[in-house]
Amino acid sequence: MSYLIQGETGDWEVVIGLEVHAQVISKAKLFSGAATDFGAEPNTQVSPVDAGMPGMLPVINETCVEQAVRTGLGLKAAINLTSVFARKNYFYADLPQGYQISQYEAPIVGEGTILLDLPDGSTRAVGIERLHLEQDAGKSLHDQHPSKSYIDLNRSGVALMEIVSKPDMRSPEEAGAYLKKLRSILRYLGTCDGNMEEGSMRCDCNVSVRPVGEAGYRTRCEIKNVNSVRFVMQAIEYEARRHIDVYEEGGTIQQETRLFDSAKGETRSMRSKEHAHDYRYFPDPDLLPLVLSPDFVANIEASLPELPDEKKERFMRDFALSPYDAGVLVADKATADFFETVARGRDAKMAANWVTGDFFAALNRSGRSIEDPPVTAANLGGLIDLIADNTISGRIAKEVFELMLETGKPPAVIVEEKGLKQVTDTGAIEGVIDTVLAQNADKVAEYKSGKDKLFGFFVGQVMKASQGKANPALVNELLKAKLG
Repeated sequence: MSYLIQGETGDWEVVIGLEVHAQVISKAKLFSGAATDFGAEPNTQVSPVDAGMPGMLPVINETCVEQAVRTGLGLKAAINLTSVFARKNYFYADLPQGYQISQYEAPIVGEGTILLDLPDGSTRAVGIERLHLEQDAGKSLHDQHPSKSYIDLNRSGVALMEIVSKPDMRSPEEAGAYLKKLRSILRYLGTCDGNMEEGSMRCDCNVSVRPVGEAGYRTRCEIKNVNSVRFVMQAIEYEARRHIDVYEEGGTIQQETRLFDSAKGETRSMRSKEHAHDYRYFPDPDLLPLVLSPDFVANIEASLPELPDEKKERFMRDFALSPYDAGVLVADKATADFFETVARGRDAKMAANWVTGDFFAALNRSGRSIEDPPVTAANLGGLIDLIADNTISGRIAKEVFELMLETGKPPAVIVEEKGLKQVTDTGAIEGVIDTVLAQNADKVAEYKSGKDKLFGFFVGQVMKASQGKANPALVNELLKAKLG
């Protein structure tokens, strides 16, 4: 996907790398047994370890390790059998220990790849640099008191996977596609729910620009904690243009951390960018190196589900779907499962059209989720069966679908109750055609004198006279015979 920004001095290319913090799905925190439920009352899910009490020792949660390895395998990444936890030292009110336990030089997961699904149906590979485990900090609440900040430690110690991409993305759209694909993979794996609104998936964007044709990278800025795909794309767009303006005015970009103001659609400076030595990383003396056995990794790999890329390939192969349709349908696992139920044993292209067209539109209108759909997969499949066996026409099917939404009844029941069965009796249709032609003798004469386009008019009149119930294929066939 070519994306260049035009400046006063020529075209510029944007260089993007993303750091995603994904909250691990686990019932307990990374180094303590405290619960991880979202929305609990402040400071009700805090163990002495999370609160940084003296003498409290961390104990690794094996489920979190399994989830990190599972994610690494899902990202086609190298699993490091030995990894090391380190202390990242900084002082802030919501970090009671005075350090965050993270991984620095030896992460649990190494290099991998994500395939982006682009709007034209093509794919593009983006490299994964690493995935490491770390504990989350608490939360500072500045709006509870006029002059004081409150601290909620419920999130303190919750397990996070920091997934770091290579600087391989070249447009806001690619960054958006990367986040959507990563979120889809995490949800398929069951390792993170990907809910950016609840903060269980947060994104830091590293952005720099360079003139087209220039090798190497220029100074980058990091935009912290952006919490939606749309805002990530807006933040990158704004920041890239800001860099270009600075360079074209003869200035230099300072490496710094910035925040995105979604109300104004702009970034603003937060602090100068820290370097690793500012955090004084060193191996955590309370935690031994994490050593995994090859069998441990192999067992997790054997339990992996079919992931979006593999499911997309299968849909294209088994259902003859286009790359675009297959990509839309596999983006969400529940949607893929719904479609597969509808398509099984039926015309898959017709099933895809109904699911991505009328059904998706109804889903959006109703505000319901695919897990609680306004029409079940079985009933939508039943509607397609009625079209396939000529019980109803495609046009009548639209009417039946709307009645399915209103009543929740199966399509066959609606067709029977409303008398919507398609007329396939040749004699009955011929009778309607004879009436229409008799009523439009002038148009028949025009048609026979060479005005072929009037054929559509006759089809429309016959369908109208039959209240849409006449079989369209039969109508066309019989009309051609009658008109000579």
